[in-house]
Amino acid sequence: MTSPDSDPVDRDLVRVVDGVLHVRISTERGGNALDPDGLDQGTTALRQVAAGSLDVGAVLLYGPGANFCAGGDVRSFAAAPDRSTFIAALADRFHGLLLALADADTPVVAAVRGWAAGAGMSIVCHSDIAIGGPGTSLRAAYPGIGLSPDGGMTWALPRIVGAARARHLILTNAVITAPDALEMGLLSQVVGSDDDVVPTAVEVATRLAAGPRSALRAARRLLADGATAQLVDQLAAEAASISVLAGGREGIEGVDAFVQKRRPDFTAR
Repeated sequence: MTSPDSDPVDRDLVRVVDGVLHVRISTERGGNALDPDGLDQGTTALRQVAAGSLDVGAVLLYGPGANFCAGGDVRSFAAAPDRSTFIAALADRFHGLLLALADADTPVVAAVRGWAAGAGMSIVCHSDIAIGGPGTSLRAAYPGIGLSPDGGMTWALPRIVGAARARHLILTNAVITAPDALEMGLLSQVVGSDDDVVPTAVEVATRLAAGPRSALRAARRLLADGATAQLVDQLAAEAASISVLAGGREGIEGVDAFVQKRRPDFTAR
């Protein structure tokens, strides 16, 4: 992956493999606390995706250790000379990543091994497909340190689990186990072993990247817009989208492959 010389890419934090943008969102310090450098590097790469200068078909979010992300580094909060200013700056960096994730308009897969707490749970809420294991646990966490949520949790969580359940999960700071997270729709899949979480997430992201990228992006947009659209408007948007895709390279290949009883090849770019 290339990047301007003024903003070099740290390949330990961001890299492209098989058409998938891998972004490491936490550090092994502090039980896998949110990594500000990972946020910055991920934001830069995602902006390149949105601008069309970096061609990927999926984004993989992961943590390097036993946990996906245990939230912000609370010890750094405590050590800051001005805690309000410090946390405001960190929230801005965090929110920059989430906005870039939305602007990139690409399927997002999260490898949710171990804990996803605080900011980590917020990130899960912004993924399209979240893969967990038997040891995966989620928690809002913010009330436990006397803070309110950030990372769009109060926007995304009610849309996933419903308003009443979102209030309960945030206000009571409840621990959400993997089976419960799957039932609520926070996780898309729970694999049999925690060791299988990251490999499975990589496999899913790679499969998405090899698929019909225009169609997947269009489906994501329709799903997002459909949450607030009127039925008549959503039907019109769906008709417009499917008709455009039918005349595109991927749509032509997909339909022709079906008729010819062969596997479609969407990999030509």
